[in-house]
Amino acid sequence: MSLSHLDDAGRARMVDVSDKAVTARVAKAQGKLVCAAETLALVLEGRTPKGAVISTAELAGIMAAKQTSNLIPLCHPLALSKVAVVIAVNHDLPGFDIRAEVKTTSQTGVEMEALTAVSVAGLTLYDMLKAVDKTMRLEGIEVTAKSGGKSDW
Repeated sequence: MSLSHLDDAGRARMVDVSDKAVTARVAKAQGKLVCAAETLALVLEGRTPKGAVISTAELAGIMAAKQTSNLIPLCHPLALSKVAVVIAVNHDLPGFDIRAEVKTTSQTGVEMEALTAVSVAGLTLYDMLKAVDKTMRLEGIEVTAKSGGKSDW
């Protein structure tokens, strides 16, 4: 198996996508932040020390998706046409379900942007709640759907 991000000498390289067709690309990703039930209650009651944690984390995820090529060395900079990050309370965890959808029309996909959005949204939740909960953990960050280019799934 050959790795597209390595040249024949094994050096890292950005993949040349200039011969690929420009198509509509969409990627979805998800993850979870698990926390103590007491922490979730503080968020639901609006009593967290750092304020509106969910809306702040959603915004952070959107901002992060736009910066993916600055964070991941071999990612192409892309003009994103949509970034949506939704954080939902999950009483069963207890914690939060984090979902992102990213769209572009380009020669390469937006899976990394969707994963970055979920990751940074989760990290922002963690940062904003760490003063009240040292047991939190991020879990299950993954791409859940991708379309455009050679494959859809």
